[in-house]
Amino acid sequence: MGALDKFAEFIGWYPKGMSKEERHLVYKIDWLVLSFSCIAFFTKNLDVSALTNAYYAGMGDDLNLDGNKLQFATSMYFVGYALFQIPSNIVLTRLPAEYYLPAFEIMWGLFTLGTAFIKNYNQLLVMRFFVGVTACSCWVGNAHIVNSWYTRQELGKRNAIYGCVYPLGAMFAGYLQSAAYLNLNGAHGMEGWRWLFIVCAIITIPCALIGVFFCPNVPDRTRSRYLTEREKQLCVDRLLRDGFAKTRGIGKGLFKRIFGNWRIYVFFVVGNLFWMTPYPSGLPYGLWLDDLKFASGESKYSPDMVNNLSTITYAATIVSTMICGFYSDWRKNRWETILYGGILILICNVLLLIWKVPDGAKFFAFIGLGLANGPTNLIVPWLAEFMSHDLEARSTSIAIINVGWVVINCVVPIIAWPIPSAPRFLGGYIWSVIMSVVEIALLPLPLLLERREIKRGINYAQRVIEENDMVATGLEEKTKGVDDQSLEESGQVKTEKEVEVTQIAV
Repeated sequence: MGALDKFAEFIGWYPKGMSKEERHLVYKIDWLVLSFSCIAFFTKNLDVSALTNAYYAGMGDDLNLDGNKLQFATSMYFVGYALFQIPSNIVLTRLPAEYYLPAFEIMWGLFTLGTAFIKNYNQLLVMRFFVGVTACSCWVGNAHIVNSWYTRQELGKRNAIYGCVYPLGAMFAGYLQSAAYLNLNGAHGMEGWRWLFIVCAIITIPCALIGVFFCPNVPDRTRSRYLTEREKQLCVDRLLRDGFAKTRGIGKGLFKRIFGNWRIYVFFVVGNLFWMTPYPSGLPYGLWLDDLKFASGESKYSPDMVNNLSTITYAATIVSTMICGFYSDWRKNRWETILYGGILILICNVLLLIWKVPDGAKFFAFIGLGLANGPTNLIVPWLAEFMSHDLEARSTSIAIINVGWVVINCVVPIIAWPIPSAPRFLGGYIWSVIMSVVEIALLPLPLLLERREIKRGINYAQRVIEENDMVATGLEEKTKGVDDQSLEESGQVKTEKEVEVTQIAV
């Protein structure tokens, strides 16, 4: 074993005891799956954030975006994004992902490019709607791909890398906006904010072509030229041993498989509460920093210092995301890390609710909420593990939960965080504290319900293992040549009668 492999095993990138062949396979999967997924998500963040950056770079004045017009333009994006997200992830389970996802990326790049040439507010609304429609496949589609290739001991770290793309994209978008405005403003008779959309499109469209060559779809439907037939079969087998089922098809019973199961309801509530409660680390933090800069006509902190403090929050999110991903894989559970995030979110929101605390305490609270954003990326792999028995239902459920976040993100800020109440946001912090308490209280619910299922003889992961004649990862016996009778006597494999009873119970 080389030094690099030893280091990878030491940090837990590969589970201990993994064969050299499987280690090499996972290395190839990492490059294939994470390369396109992260690049696509990065370009989506650029194109989505371009509107806000362009607004501050002169678009607001040129198009007379007074009043709430910016908020309405943003909402048009979310309308298109929410309406087509669930159908997109359903279709994705049937069509070749290596063509489907890049095609949509090219389309949203073209609509981003079209935004550079709009003349009025109505044209802006149309463009933002279609950017939302075409971008709907990106995050949920690639989240489905990422969570379809890895075992339970690998999912946390890979989702952490995927999750870090968002704060990295947000930081890069700000620098790109400044560069486009300063260096291209007036070039060829066009304003700097128009060049921002052009530059984003120039980045996005070529990046989409990477997916055609690298996106591998899901293991049992992959046609990747970079994997041998033996490696493709090994990809499927190692997931079956971990309780992750192959594709079952859509069919008329898809929504019954989703909504007839408690998992979608519990994760919809727990996941969206956890995603929304760190909200003050975004817009409220920025408005408070602006208030510090312009209070009483004098800046208490220099602009560079304020920008650095904002960047620190993104950096804290990245560090926390990686640590939480590695820790959750090491501990082989997600709830511990999510509980840490929930407690930290509650403490920070209580400090902000009190408000009359030193500025240092407020900085701690806002940056602490950035740290607490790290575990939020573990909601999707946790859901993927709970729905390991049904690939199509898992893909659709990820989209359903994310649509909930989109809708909540459109409604709650308007009600709880109205801009005129900045920077105090008393109602918003009351809402965040209450929701933080509710989220922590509901966190044990998935574990309790799953434990109740197992006591009733329903174990979906074990059922996948048995139906495919596999030996579960982590059992003492690792080979299929073990005497069946000895396994039955040890209780590790059910008899045909017991399997039949379990199937009836399910």
